[in-house]
Amino acid sequence: MIDVKMLINNFEFVANNLSSRGIDNALLEMLKENANNFKQQKTSTENMQAEQNKLSKEYGYLMKSKADSKALQENKDKLDDIKKEIQKATQNINKIEKELHTLLLQIPNLLHEKTPFGKDENDNVEIKKVLNPKTFDFKPKEHWELAEQNKWIDFEAGVKLSKSRFSVLRGQGARINQALISYMLDFNYKNGFEICSVPVIVNDRAMIGTGQLPKFADDMFKIENSYYDDENEKGHELYLISTSEIALTNLYQDTILQDKELPIMLTAYTPCFRKEAGSAGRDTRGIIRQHQFDKVELVAITKVEDSNAMQQKMIDNASKLLESLELPHRLVQLCSGDIGFSACNTVDLEVWLPGQNCYREISSVSNCWDFQARRAKIRYKNNGKNILAHTLNGSSLAVGRTLVAIMENFQKSDGSIEIPKVLHKYLQ
Repeated sequence: MIDVKMLINNFEFVANNLSSRGIDNALLEMLKENANNFKQQKTSTENMQAEQNKLSKEYGYLMKSKADSKALQENKDKLDDIKKEIQKATQNINKIEKELHTLLLQIPNLLHEKTPFGKDENDNVEIKKVLNPKTFDFKPKEHWELAEQNKWIDFEAGVKLSKSRFSVLRGQGARINQALISYMLDFNYKNGFEICSVPVIVNDRAMIGTGQLPKFADDMFKIENSYYDDENEKGHELYLISTSEIALTNLYQDTILQDKELPIMLTAYTPCFRKEAGSAGRDTRGIIRQHQFDKVELVAITKVEDSNAMQQKMIDNASKLLESLELPHRLVQLCSGDIGFSACNTVDLEVWLPGQNCYREISSVSNCWDFQARRAKIRYKNNGKNILAHTLNGSSLAVGRTLVAIMENFQKSDGSIEIPKVLHKYLQ
């Protein structure tokens, strides 16, 4: 969530920054008007409350001094009138605040100065390539052909059990998938990330905290009839997570940390769930774009001044992980037209797929500044002040896409598949 004070005091800067994301100035003008109205109404109500306190003290004084009944009644009438005005004003403030909050939830994060302007993915900027693609003396097959030939993935079973964009890993395919998860978690742990096991079902408060709701409601799997309103809990809807970033970041929801506790570095494996709304016709074959997929995630919570360095650390972590798996890849700086809703800056890692003869995204490492922290209320103490933390997240890695990359990059002319050396011990 963007800072309302910045919107009011630096409107031109905010409007120019968000214009490259396609945000209409009219929406920002409306937001600014609501914010100013809220501020004015709140100030007016606080003045009335001060007047009420003054009248209450006067009434107490009149009672002690045994003033005549007429003076007491006049004072009481004024008190009753101002109480009614305050009640009415408070209701109006609550309404304006709700409208303001609803508008704020629709506004994406401001963009980092390193994020270039661009219309879509075609305007992203390649930073560098890591490892040269292997040269084949035969035409490389695509992963779905290899998966069927080696009986690693049963696509028909996934459709039979669920629907399209589901699949079943079997035999060696399932074993390598599990080996990848274990290897990724071990790799991240050795690089300072605490391993967590988190729920794959979270409430709407958590989804709002990291920016999935309300923006991406159509892409989320909502659990029907899941609304709960227990005696000691506020009512919430429940959702299947689209990334463990949601659970990991919201571990610190409504928390004030000590600055010495930062940075917090976390990693987790979870299955993830997305409707893939708007992706009809894209990647219908294979497991590139599934409704259920495995992912190992990195999340960090840092001080304000440390988030840029942490983003680079997370990028390096994901890149070295791919390099250890002997998978050629490249780093790509996302432009303003392709960056995610909550991110101020994002670097994608794209792995080379020889069967498709192109690079495909396998990780996305984002700095979100204080955008998520403001929504989730994640703060830390610094010299006695509560400061909004910076949050970061990145895939490390999308497990299914890593399996795809291994199949295509390690295939042999007869269709068999070698296994990266670092996974051998996990398959014994």
